[in-house]
Amino acid sequence: MGPRPLPRPYLGERAATAVALRWFLARARREGQLIGGHHNLNYVLPLTDDVARLLGREAGTSVTVRMRRTEALPVVIRTWQDEAQILGAIRGTLPHVPQCLVKGDDFALHSYVEGVPLSSVCGNGKPVDTLLIKALAGLLAQMAQVRRGALPPLPAGWPNNDDTDSQAFLQTLAIMADRQIRQPNWAEFGGLFAALGIPEDALIRLAARVPALTRRPYSLLHADLHRDNLIMTYGGDPPLICVDWELATYGDPLHDLATHLVRMRYPAHQWDEVIDAWADAMQRIRPAAVNGLAKDLRHYIAFERAQSVYPDVMRAANSLQGSRDQKSLDEAVVSVRRALETAAEPLRLGNLPDEREIQRILFRWRAARNGGVGLSAEMKACEDWHPDLRVPEHPEFPLSAVRHALFAEGAAPARRVFKGTGHLNSVVRVPGVDFSVVVRRKVANVCRRERGFLSEHAVLRAIEVSRISVAAPKFLALGTSYQGEPFAIHTYEGPQDIDQPPGHPVHGLLPHEADRLVDQLVQLTWVDYKQLDPAAGDGRYYAWLSEQLVHLVAELPKESQQLARLLGLPDALRLREILSRHEVSERRPALLHGDLNPWNLVRRDDALALTIIDWEMAVVGDPLYDLVRHMHLTPTRPEIRDRMFRRWELRMPPEHTTDWRRDWRVYRWIEIVRSAYVDLDRLVTGASLDAPNVRRAVDSYAMTLAAATGSLGMPARSTANPYLARALV
Repeated sequence: MGPRPLPRPYLGERAATAVALRWFLARARREGQLIGGHHNLNYVLPLTDDVARLLGREAGTSVTVRMRRTEALPVVIRTWQDEAQILGAIRGTLPHVPQCLVKGDDFALHSYVEGVPLSSVCGNGKPVDTLLIKALAGLLAQMAQVRRGALPPLPAGWPNNDDTDSQAFLQTLAIMADRQIRQPNWAEFGGLFAALGIPEDALIRLAARVPALTRRPYSLLHADLHRDNLIMTYGGDPPLICVDWELATYGDPLHDLATHLVRMRYPAHQWDEVIDAWADAMQRIRPAAVNGLAKDLRHYIAFERAQSVYPDVMRAANSLQGSRDQKSLDEAVVSVRRALETAAEPLRLGNLPDEREIQRILFRWRAARNGGVGLSAEMKACEDWHPDLRVPEHPEFPLSAVRHALFAEGAAPARRVFKGTGHLNSVVRVPGVDFSVVVRRKVANVCRRERGFLSEHAVLRAIEVSRISVAAPKFLALGTSYQGEPFAIHTYEGPQDIDQPPGHPVHGLLPHEADRLVDQLVQLTWVDYKQLDPAAGDGRYYAWLSEQLVHLVAELPKESQQLARLLGLPDALRLREILSRHEVSERRPALLHGDLNPWNLVRRDDALALTIIDWEMAVVGDPLYDLVRHMHLTPTRPEIRDRMFRRWELRMPPEHTTDWRRDWRVYRWIEIVRSAYVDLDRLVTGASLDAPNVRRAVDSYAMTLAAATGSLGMPARSTANPYLARALV
């Protein structure tokens, strides 16, 4: 039965009805008992005489006035928009659920369920009595008796090939979570999620990873059955009644069990008891719903934990609105850290920021929305920064502009926030400066196996003052901000419209780009590298490079070293012996970029064709190595490789090209070997897997491993170790 239709014989009666309801709603706000929720305000109060007559109820009967929170974030999946239709459809099977008496555009009057919420007598984390668990399981099973034909029409895109496709249902849930939770909030919170390391397509990728599941018959699901939504009746018949059906849906009943397990906050030792009780109750009503329970439940639990990161992080951030005390910030940090840890495995998040980094990210995000003054009188987010006195003020970017850049950093939307393997980069505009800049911060808890040896700011300054034809960012400022966190500011080397993503040659260089990159590498030989590294050129570069790789292998975590041995890769001592068998001719050193992967090259529409960014791996060494490492890191067709070598030999001064035709293959070989260790370590530790260059490298690890072990002369090994399958995914 739906909500009671209002009488409409005369205009005067309709007007009187509207006035009566309006006064009753005002009274509810003023005098009703407020039972708050995330999505609705619920007021309990007795019916007045005029409204009681209107609804055909006895005056003084308690009702619940439900009003949608207009300020509430869209953080839930809604299959149907009209809760009244749901209640009307299920009343025949579940007669004790609330009845919608009347509804308007922004309110509804429900019959009041007498009793107390389970949460008021048994809070989150506390054990639930065994009899109550059985009653709860019975409620969940009883929902399977509601016929699909009685329910409102399902939305477009719902699995409709049959009502048993569990895989399609879980994929639909992930896609709906992306559309209804992530997308509507991305403009406001996307920059925050990007800074925390949650990629924009995390839920879409989760949907693509849903495995084949056992088929189970669909049924009505409550989808939000936690302790606040369970009313313990005074009379005990029935013992429990479900309220708040606005998130109900239709699909695999395992989803209802999973959301119930997670949102009820059962102590860990009760999970098996709840699952067994559910299986027993469902076995009596719809046995097929239990099929594949042991295998498939974990996937629904993983989804529930994955999607919860969005509402949990957004609520934590919003809790800082207007706050000026450290306690609020500390509480938000704990909430965000917990949400990230919960979602890390199902969303395959990489290095999670620690609490200190989360605090800094939340501080910047909130400060940018609070006039730039921070969260307390003692903390001034954008004013309390300290310049590095070793670095002079840049003539095109005065120190006064730094504060504005830091202020804008926290408000940067997701499309302007780029998180790489080692840095968080936020692209911003600064008043009075006619170019865009990027604020760069090191990711706090990232351990890069390959170390940099030169200061990036010194390298960029050296390139700028040398006036060579190399397209690189200008270094503008260096300092520390809140909690002494270092930052750097560079010019932004991307499209003029900073809301457009930069273009990278991820599929390889075009012919004119290959020419221009070679030309820029030649130009780097004109930089006075002695100012950057006075000791450069005093030793043999290949021997130094080999020793760096040996040290890298020796310092890998024990877990990575063990797996490397199982896969046939030599340990550090044996690797040193193998590397020492090769020799490379001496060539005059020059400044090298050191990491010319495609994402460190930005396409541009002028004669230079490419801008080279991210110079933190710069080093002084053999120019041949920079070119060969680029070809290793970037898909390079044979004709482009030959073109680059010909141009490089023709344009590079002779002292840099001696015996290059013999030696380039040695550098290619050592890079294959290096990748075998570095990419294996990334697979084991999960480090930087969200970075696109890392993701592509580990996706092809099987080929890298085969090439490395073959070129090292190591015998192929097979092992049943479970890490092997993980490494070769």
